[in-house]
Amino acid sequence: MTRETEILETLDSIVHEKGISLLYAVESGSRAWGFASPDSNYDVRFLYHYPKWEYLRLDHPQDTIERIEGDLDLAGWDIFKAMRLLRKSNPPLMEWLFSPVVYTELVPYIENLREVARHNYSSSAVFYHYSRMALRNYRQYIANKITEGITEVPSKKYLYVVRPIVALLYLEQHKSLPPTNFLETLQDIELHSDTRKAILELVGKKQAGLELGMDKPIPILNTFAEGHLNKWMQHDPEKDSKRHDFKDLDDLVLAILEGR
Repeated sequence: MTRETEILETLDSIVHEKGISLLYAVESGSRAWGFASPDSNYDVRFLYHYPKWEYLRLDHPQDTIERIEGDLDLAGWDIFKAMRLLRKSNPPLMEWLFSPVVYTELVPYIENLREVARHNYSSSAVFYHYSRMALRNYRQYIANKITEGITEVPSKKYLYVVRPIVALLYLEQHKSLPPTNFLETLQDIELHSDTRKAILELVGKKQAGLELGMDKPIPILNTFAEGHLNKWMQHDPEKDSKRHDFKDLDDLVLAILEGR
């Protein structure tokens, strides 16, 4: 049995157990970002809905479903939860919508959601999410350790600092949402060649399954992170944002529930 078949069978068991309809299922995390190692978990994310009458009860149905089986980590959101998060330009949801690894999808509905994301995303919400993610990881795992005089830092964490910074550089340079695949995003931004080389070396080691344990700090990536994070912490992304219209989401939810 292939892993894809196993994943689809697990999703099918959830569908029957919970009485839901599956709209979409994809890979998230390192396998979607393009730097998974051979032993990386499968982070499967999915969108679903209940029969329409379930939403007419006083107590709304379960809006999150989670299951872990070995190296399969599955988590799903109900369509109402997903729509509300899309209205807020939730970056994790948008990464799901543009994941390069799709297990199943009801094309017309999901493509409509992608179009909403492409044309109505909030640059301030995307900026806030990725800049804070990069800053938190950089401070916690690298900068604070160096300040404390610790001579080695977790090399893997550089990827979790660099990925959101690269996403924001793509947003700045292209004025559009970054691809979910990190390598595709990295390829399409302007970047100093030495910085790009250092990032690709880390990615190559991760993909090869080499141990990215404790090692000396990487000065060029420290400079890269600090330069952008210091600049962005003084920038107000709200001035670059515009109001967006999400009125079509109500019609889309109704179409999904009625199967039309």
